Amino acid sequence: MGTHLSIAEAAERVSRSCCLSDDVDRLRYVSGARAKALERLGILRIRDLLLHVPHRYLDFTHTVAIRLADVGQEVTVVGRVDRIELKRPRPRMQIVELYVVDDTGLIQATFFRQPWIAEQVHVGDTVALSGKVTFGYGFKQMKAPFYEVLSSSEEGGSYARVLPVHGVGEGVTVSWMRRIVSAALADIGDICDYLPSQIVAGRELMTLARALREVHFPSAMAAKEPARRRLAYDELLCLQLALLARQRISLEGVSPTAHVSAGPHITALYAALPFALTGEQQQAVEEILRDMARPQVMNRLLLGDVGTGKTAVAAVALAAAADTGTQAAVMAPTSVLARQYAEKIGPLLDAAGVSWALVTGSTPAEERATSSAKIATGECTVTFGTTAILSDDIDFARLSLVVIDEQHRFGVDQRAALRRKGAGADLLTMTATPIPRTLALSIYGDVACSRIAHRPRAGAGITTHSLAPENLDVAWTAIRNAVDAGQQAYVVCPLVDDSDDGSELDDVYEGAQAKTSQIHSATHTHKTLSELTFPDLTVGLLHGRQSAAEKDEVMSRFRAGEIQVLVSTTVIEVGVDVPNATVMLVLDADRFGLATLHQLRGRVGRGDIAGTVYLACAAKRGTPARTRLDALEATSDGFELAELDLKLRHEGEVLGYRQSGGVSLHVVDLASDLDLVEAAHEDARALVDADPKLGAPQMRALALEVQDRFGAYFDEAGHV
Repeated sequence: MGTHLSIAEAAERVSRSCCLSDDVDRLRYVSGARAKALERLGILRIRDLLLHVPHRYLDFTHTVAIRLADVGQEVTVVGRVDRIELKRPRPRMQIVELYVVDDTGLIQATFFRQPWIAEQVHVGDTVALSGKVTFGYGFKQMKAPFYEVLSSSEEGGSYARVLPVHGVGEGVTVSWMRRIVSAALADIGDICDYLPSQIVAGRELMTLARALREVHFPSAMAAKEPARRRLAYDELLCLQLALLARQRISLEGVSPTAHVSAGPHITALYAALPFALTGEQQQAVEEILRDMARPQVMNRLLLGDVGTGKTAVAAVALAAAADTGTQAAVMAPTSVLARQYAEKIGPLLDAAGVSWALVTGSTPAEERATSSAKIATGECTVTFGTTAILSDDIDFARLSLVVIDEQHRFGVDQRAALRRKGAGADLLTMTATPIPRTLALSIYGDVACSRIAHRPRAGAGITTHSLAPENLDVAWTAIRNAVDAGQQAYVVCPLVDDSDDGSELDDVYEGAQAKTSQIHSATHTHKTLSELTFPDLTVGLLHGRQSAAEKDEVMSRFRAGEIQVLVSTTVIEVGVDVPNATVMLVLDADRFGLATLHQLRGRVGRGDIAGTVYLACAAKRGTPARTRLDALEATSDGFELAELDLKLRHEGEVLGYRQSGGVSLHVVDLASDLDLVEAAHEDARALVDADPKLGAPQMRALALEVQDRFGAYFDEAGHV
């Protein structure tokens, strides 16, 4: 018998599908207070709720008797609460202990700083506990397990199911979230599938309606991962389509520049280089010049670990713009780095006969006005700067090449604003943050990648050591010895000031930080070092809240050797080059991600003297924090570390773009979904090639889904 829908049934499914964009407060159980609580979780619409997938599952289909719960194993047990104790071993520390029994034995569940559990659970309740079994004081124990109070109707065994655990916050509990999602699925879960049927079948994906049900309430543990992967594929495909659409829209009506790839300025620049390019650098140059010579807009990402010579490669591209009679702009995330680019590349451009200017927030008004006039007439070929070059007073005569360093540090609007100053300009983005190709695809869309994996000059090398806080004297002694030998040192802190609460320190995934009572701040550490530890040395201070002029002055003094020890935040992470700096101490190193720590340690060992990096951390061995630091001690390969960082943390956290206007992925796990990234990219290209506006009737549902998810990437008319 067929499964064709009647017109009325089809109309009802379409109607339910259209509800996904409605506010979440139209759902059952979502009152004003709960709507506010969901909003704090980023859940504003029904679609947001249905894509708020559980972060773990409790497999109550496979419970074990307490007697058979092996120590060291993750298990689920079900039993009756025999005793509840609320203890206060010290002020502000409350511990709830539940003693749970079944026919085979007893287990103790301990909860820290959750006194309300003593009120929510009662003696005689049947509870399910899920966690790791330990042993102590004569009892099997679970510390901070996940628990569920089972209703009386479930005591006979009907609790045998897979139970989802969604992320929640103040104002909505796990059980209420489960109830809200269940009601939403019951009311509108049977929706139309916006994916073309050939993709669903060809990629062997679940249907959308089934995937939503199975990801939230799996019929079996084996069903949850295929369901999540279907939703992850959707997320990636929609993002890829949005990125491709944005690229197409931005290029409509523009005339790309076919650059000269072998001219006198390039020849002169090669002659001015104090070294010969390595094979990898030369290959990157050839790939970039080949793209620039084509009558299509270049979109290339240059990946290069710390010290691999991306600057020299970029300089050749700038010379190509000069040979073409056009202009180029280089935008860096900080004034320190912009000035450093000018100091490194500027002399090479001078030798090649290419004019240039530096424009930052600290550029004097008279100098800026002069530079602005030369840029507007085309007299100035290359402009180095920060976001200051996005200002209205900077107007290019013919901008044909845009170079953006550490692109993920800029917002989408900032990157687009620079490209608008030169319609059809080629784009070269560079990063020293190692990014797997699949991650680059998921963020930048249709981008070509060049990679420089090896340093042309290895330097004297870097040795990395982890330090417990009580052993900091080792680092202070190393810094003293380095300064006595005429060298310099960095001391890096996670906070700017003691008044900061550390809430902005989201560089590390939750649970990966050591329990420390006080996080070091740069201002307090600077005061302590200046007055107590190194009163006879010149100790400088650098952080992001200083003005651009203040930061430039501090870095100039440090480069000149006037400052012997520089206390800083991560403002030195990218591009700062002081070869005389040989020692670095990172305080509270567990507060930083692998990529950030790798970038930081790249600031030392850049000259003829080996660098030493000390990572101070209170975490014990075997903890997530120490796992990361151990990896840093074991390898200096940035790409290897980036892969590990991607497994440990969310992709947006790895790149640090969550505060920069970037798109974050909610369902995708890039560590395990690499094949989906490639598949989504391939399918998005095929769809856009066949139907650039996705205007065909069978494509409109998908086009609307893309627009609803990533509307910022569309034109005002709403076209894909």
